[in-house]
Amino acid sequence: MLSEQSAATVRASLPAVGAAIGEITERFYARLFAARPELLRDLFNRGNQASGAQKQALAGSIAAFATHLLEHPDARPDAMLGRIAHKHASLGVAPEHYPVVHEHLFAAIAEILGEAVTPEVAAAWDEVYWLMANALIAVEKRLYEESGTTVRRPWEVVERVEETADVATFRLRPADGGPVRDFRAGQYVSVQVELSDGARQIRQYSLSGAPGEAVRQFSVKRVRGDAATPDGEVSNHLHARVRAGDALELSEPYGDLVLDAGPDTPLLLASAGIGVTPMIAMLADLAAAGHHGPVTVLHGDRSPADHALRTDHETYADKLPDASVHFFYERDAEPGSATGLVDLADIAVAEGTHAYLCGPLPFMRAVRTQLIGKGVAPADLHYEVFGPDLWLAQG
Repeated sequence: MLSEQSAATVRASLPAVGAAIGEITERFYARLFAARPELLRDLFNRGNQASGAQKQALAGSIAAFATHLLEHPDARPDAMLGRIAHKHASLGVAPEHYPVVHEHLFAAIAEILGEAVTPEVAAAWDEVYWLMANALIAVEKRLYEESGTTVRRPWEVVERVEETADVATFRLRPADGGPVRDFRAGQYVSVQVELSDGARQIRQYSLSGAPGEAVRQFSVKRVRGDAATPDGEVSNHLHARVRAGDALELSEPYGDLVLDAGPDTPLLLASAGIGVTPMIAMLADLAAAGHHGPVTVLHGDRSPADHALRTDHETYADKLPDASVHFFYERDAEPGSATGLVDLADIAVAEGTHAYLCGPLPFMRAVRTQLIGKGVAPADLHYEVFGPDLWLAQG
């Protein structure tokens, strides 16, 4: 809980800090990487830094956390903290990283806001920072204890499957022959690769295989850049260079987009593009568990040829006794599918439905709005964002 004195100071200074938070985070990252270049090389996503997405996510998270402390002084934003902590744990973030971030973040605040940062303002925002940092450290400690490790280990690629022109599936087993820890459908692993310039970049990929298998499976879409964003460094490396017999460094599974429903609970699984990957694992899990409640499957893609894992999508859904499947394609739609974007206007949504969403933010916003209009409770809407969570940061 934020102290009464600090709460008053944060409330008074929040408009100024909020208005400058973009500049503050820009200065923060510049300072941090100048002092610790290895963090940009081997921990932070260089693509997200180049596009500015990570700066937006950090800025929004800080502002959202401070606002929550003021509006709900007796409660923590556990959903927000849990989502960030899962990402941190998959990257191997440790308690000793937080003082480093604090040093450069508060130096950036002082540089940008100047004389407005009085000792009282500095002390109040210091309290906000350590409330957030210590909460994250505690959650991350628990996640590490549950996984049994804080490090990645080498896994051997045993099979590579070309799903579409831009999506490949990699199946791996532990290179040391050790046990494979189970995961919950919807979770992801961090994958670290060494690039041509020596950088050891890390990306997260949802596990697209069924829980309980002796191998890990994840599917990677090649990220093609444009005028605003660069090509995906790791996705293009995996597509161009990694074949059966090669080794990759994988973390244990993390992520909070996991099924939490009884066998009769109505479910809706909505995806677009490569957002299909956690939904495949969920459908496999539901089929294996004998889920007999209604399951509505929605997916949107550019065309049937671009729909990765489509056979698995259909096969697992067919194993459920009460499933309905709705595919939407922008072009070349086949009989049984629809042309256009995902539209729930003519799709029945059962009372008490729990919905799971994964895909681009505009897609998820549109589906969320339609589901709420059909009576789905906001608390029963769950989502996963590939990349910095700008939706979470925006509240």
